[in-house]
Amino acid sequence: MAKKLAHLGPRGTFSEEAAILYDGSASLVPCPTVAAVASAVETGLADEGIVAIENSIEGSVTDTLDLLIHDSHLAINHEVVLPITQCLMAKIGTVPKQIRTVYSHPQALGQCRKFIKEHYSGAAVVAAMSTVAAVEEMKSAGAEAAAIAPRRAAELLGVTVLAHGIQDHSGNATRFVVLGPEDHPPTGDDKTSIAFSFAEDKPGQLYRVLGDFAALGINLAKIESRPSKESLGRYFFLVDANGHRLDEGLAGVLEKVRARTVTLKVFGSYPRYQSPAP
Repeated sequence: MAKKLAHLGPRGTFSEEAAILYDGSASLVPCPTVAAVASAVETGLADEGIVAIENSIEGSVTDTLDLLIHDSHLAINHEVVLPITQCLMAKIGTVPKQIRTVYSHPQALGQCRKFIKEHYSGAAVVAAMSTVAAVEEMKSAGAEAAAIAPRRAAELLGVTVLAHGIQDHSGNATRFVVLGPEDHPPTGDDKTSIAFSFAEDKPGQLYRVLGDFAALGINLAKIESRPSKESLGRYFFLVDANGHRLDEGLAGVLEKVRARTVTLKVFGSYPRYQSPAP
């Protein structure tokens, strides 16, 4: 029986494309939100879920980070990196210079900020739940509307592509993570994602935690912070460290981090993405 894989839907989104890239044989389960993707896995409607966590232009996907920190006990077991090519599309017969409204998901709008400013500075920019939902809204709007979405959305929904590759940077890519009941066994080339917070705000706390990693030569691929949602000025720190949580060195560091913090959440260990050879 094919694996059931939840993703942010509907059909035609970059999330669906990432799901197919991760497992082309899976039975796909489209979901309306990131939280719904996690819920599908937690309730057994899907075996795994795939969600965007970071874009090379717009940075972290905060819905996913907040889900992992506050609302889910699922583990990250894989990561997938998808090159992103954005397209401007409209109903057949639309005259580009007459466009007065541009629809898309907020991430896509951010990735195409320069294009919109240069070509449609006077247009109203309208956020949608997904890039495909943006195309649907555009189709229901007047003749002076366009949407930013993947090329596949144009093929599925019967609209025409007016411009291709409109993202602000040619190297635009989104990192997705796969969520499941457990993380991945060690492979020898892994990454571990964690979040931690401190009981109180004191000088040197973060420095000492980062020093524990540095002392063993463990590279940190990423570090950032998110509000704790408890009070202003309280934060969770999120770190991606090279290595598996079961590796002797990293396991020891995580115990030190646990002792220095009030909360430590290990999101999971998983094979590190390898860029394809040029």
